Amino acid sequence: MAISLKDIQQPISGELVEFEKRFRKNMKSRVALLDTIMTYIVKRKGKQMRPMFVLLCAKLFGEANERTFRGASLVELLHTATLVHDDVVDDSDKRRGFFSINALWKNKIAVLVGDYLLSKGLLLALKNKDHDMLEILSTTVEEMSEGELLQMEKARKLDITESVYFDIISKKTASLISSCCAIGAASTTSDEDTLKKMALFGLYTGIAFQIKDDLFDYGDSDIGKPTGIDIKEKKMTLPLIHALQQTDKSTRKSIIRIIKSDKKDKANVSKVIQFVIDNGGITYAQKNLMEYHQKALSVLDEIPDANNKQSLIDLLDFVINRKK
Repeated sequence: MAISLKDIQQPISGELVEFEKRFRKNMKSRVALLDTIMTYIVKRKGKQMRPMFVLLCAKLFGEANERTFRGASLVELLHTATLVHDDVVDDSDKRRGFFSINALWKNKIAVLVGDYLLSKGLLLALKNKDHDMLEILSTTVEEMSEGELLQMEKARKLDITESVYFDIISKKTASLISSCCAIGAASTTSDEDTLKKMALFGLYTGIAFQIKDDLFDYGDSDIGKPTGIDIKEKKMTLPLIHALQQTDKSTRKSIIRIIKSDKKDKANVSKVIQFVIDNGGITYAQKNLMEYHQKALSVLDEIPDANNKQSLIDLLDFVINRKK
């Protein structure tokens, strides 16, 4: 039986409550409109996986402390800011089933809210002289921006190779999980070799996380009904990239023409999904998913046993086995 997120949270339940309290405090504003929006954001929080990575990685090397909670808040402030900005860039009206900030308060306010969250994170780190954490997160923001822009550049021609794909997801998705693990560890140890290992663990976990996301677009007996959202949005996922490499030039052109089209009906999306399945794209992506899962576990094997090491392994398993 697969372990639930609630079970994984159990060993750090007290720390998560404390983090939640501090995070709410860090989002406070004296501007009534901002305070209303901050309350709306906090009430619609997601699975809290990123703070969990920070807390669990911290507890591998000691007890969660003031720096741990600040690091978790710093990560969550940055992550929330990027989500708010992403919804503006993508012109998205929904986030986790709720209306997005830009849908309720329009783009101008949403951009300013994202900027406000970023500034709160910067000030939190600077006021407490957490310069090492700030450096990790600043590098992450740079990489996430580069990854997003590289993806947008390549989306025009749909000429993404497998190596470019891994470059994009390493920067756009995996860098943030990598920084969670590095920041968590940095709050309880200063050993450089250990910090590099935890950052690498986070990177491999983040890559696995994105490949799992790719697979949701196609569905299988475990995942359920395919969504085809990435195909509609002209995103080149690993299953699609691999499938295109396996076929002849004529078929490749035909599939790319469908993806490039602004008018993709249900039949065309289904045709692309079937093409990916028939050409081994799903199997290939699943193989890569398991390889990165194993790489992450191998890094953890190099870390001496600690009380909550199993919880971190369980969280990694949850990432690759989740249903949504």
